Amino acid sequence: MLEHAAGQPWIYPVLLVFFFIDGFATILPSETAIVGLSALSLHSGEPNLWILGATALVGAMAGDNMAYMLGRKIGLTRWKWMRRPKVQKMFAWAQYELDKRGAVLIFTARYIPWGRVAVNYVAGQTGFRHRTFFWLDAFACITWVGYSIGIGLLAGQWVHHNPLLGVGIAVAFAVILGIVVDHALRWWHKYLEKKDQAREAAASNAAPAAEPNLSQKAVAGADLSNPAG
Repeated sequence: MLEHAAGQPWIYPVLLVFFFIDGFATILPSETAIVGLSALSLHSGEPNLWILGATALVGAMAGDNMAYMLGRKIGLTRWKWMRRPKVQKMFAWAQYELDKRGAVLIFTARYIPWGRVAVNYVAGQTGFRHRTFFWLDAFACITWVGYSIGIGLLAGQWVHHNPLLGVGIAVAFAVILGIVVDHALRWWHKYLEKKDQAREAAASNAAPAAEPNLSQKAVAGADLSNPAG
């Protein structure tokens, strides 16, 4: 049934909606879909990998930009799921990172399911320039599609005689690798955040130290707080 559905023309419009919804809701496993179908294509030739990749790219970009527009229009508290503590914490993290390194965050967040949704909403809510967001997101989506298809093809090659087993192995491999990538990116962003905090602490400690130096240069009888002397 799965092989038959993969060869039908209606599979691409369905996938387009699938990837679109995942861009702003994260209720559908888009990575699993593209990895599994890529592994299946390796054995049966269906679905066409070029069309699959183009469909995933258009759907992912449309979903990400929809999240951006929703963030701009409705903010970050309109819906109940947005007000959950975990989600609000994710929004706060995304806002901090966008202020510090927006380009890097938009690119890397595409590989973190909940992270990319938070970043897309916050980018819109904070007024991050849409044209810049669009091109950064396009580059991130292109690499994400290539990465996902590559995982499917690589894992699918391990089992030649059973296409469905190849799909299962590809999906399991993608889940494990996704967890590793997710944690690695989160660790990297936390590392950068700690460096920012250390730099800010050093700057705040250096500021009071500069005040005595100013007073040491005071001329007797002159009030340095008054430009007129």
